[in-house]
Amino acid sequence: MIKFDRFILKNGLKVIVHKDKTTPIVAVNILYDVGARDEDPKRTGFAHLFEHLMFGGSVNIPSYDEPLQKSGGENNAFTNNDITNYYLTLPKQNIETAFWLESDRMLSLAFSKKSLDVQRNVVMEEFKQSYLNQPYGDVWLLLKPLAYKVHPYQWNTIGKDLSHIKNAKMEDVKAFFKKHYCPSNATMVVGGNVETKEIKKLAEKWFGKIPEGKKYKRKLPKEPEQTKPRKLTVKRDVPYDAIYKAYHCCSRYAEEFYSTDLLSDILSSGNSSRLYKTLVKEKKIFSEINAYLSGDMEEGLFVVSGKLVGGVKMEYAEKLIKDELNKISTELVKEKELQKVKNKIEANLVFSEMNILDKAMNLAFYELLGDANLFNDEIKKYLSVTKNKIRKTAQEIFKESNCSTLYYLSKTKTK
Repeated sequence: MIKFDRFILKNGLKVIVHKDKTTPIVAVNILYDVGARDEDPKRTGFAHLFEHLMFGGSVNIPSYDEPLQKSGGENNAFTNNDITNYYLTLPKQNIETAFWLESDRMLSLAFSKKSLDVQRNVVMEEFKQSYLNQPYGDVWLLLKPLAYKVHPYQWNTIGKDLSHIKNAKMEDVKAFFKKHYCPSNATMVVGGNVETKEIKKLAEKWFGKIPEGKKYKRKLPKEPEQTKPRKLTVKRDVPYDAIYKAYHCCSRYAEEFYSTDLLSDILSSGNSSRLYKTLVKEKKIFSEINAYLSGDMEEGLFVVSGKLVGGVKMEYAEKLIKDELNKISTELVKEKELQKVKNKIEANLVFSEMNILDKAMNLAFYELLGDANLFNDEIKKYLSVTKNKIRKTAQEIFKESNCSTLYYLSKTKTK
């Protein structure tokens, strides 16, 4: 169990403090409640652009990295559909450096034309390299708008179109920052051999005078229930045919999340999982196959994807996937099979309680879900999933009317 204290500054900044005497390192994690889902459909990729801009220097600190590195610290960040998360670690004696750096860029990020141009080019290059010029790189650019017709999950974190970042104007960028990067839209977690009293003093000193900002309230369009199968076929210069079947599934908040997550592990976690054992090892239809869920905070996707062995017909490979999904939807899994994936998840969760940065990230994320203490209940929720619940979850998800299928064909494949 992870113990912590919590307090909220007058400007709305939530602060969580976790004391860990075993480490000389302090982790500071700031989670902003903004992701790709919060973007204007005509200006996508902004959340990801800001992940880069926030390292471009603030009004009082031209270089973010330099003072942190001099303090023996490291940092990074990530963006997804739902959140933007910044994190750093540094020796305990230099903890105030973290508060100084993070508060200054929250208060007064430097909006210079040079910084915007540099980071815009970085993001555009990433778009080209990772999505347009990479084998199978555009899969999500194709699959997401196939599966989502209304909800903003229809575009990737990198953005819907390269032109959105290319044409980003300074006033648009400033407006996005003002709307989302404020104390009332952030959660800060400090973990290490620290005292709550000390952290409260530092938080008040460095963050207390930052204007609260207007708390952003989401009014996102709800994705209508999918009632008919959707299919898209593309040809690309890749070595092997691939198939992607995306089924709508529950949100991260839902009770069904735990059975859905275990279901994905039964199907494809490890060499003894069902899809690998049957379709890769025994029947040799796929060279690799995976089942995973997006884990989004709103209704997400359960994806089954695989690369076909040369000479195998796409329709036949898809039929065998459907057979496996039908089997787990109609027959109860064996208790031993279920227990194995539960044990694996329990081990992973226990391991995540050992690293100070992992703990800081988890506390921030679960606080956003509603209460940081929810993380302490995770193991119990996974262990309570029954065989019947697995079957019921599979029945609800694995309907072809609920599926968007992408046939990703090789132009160069020998027939």
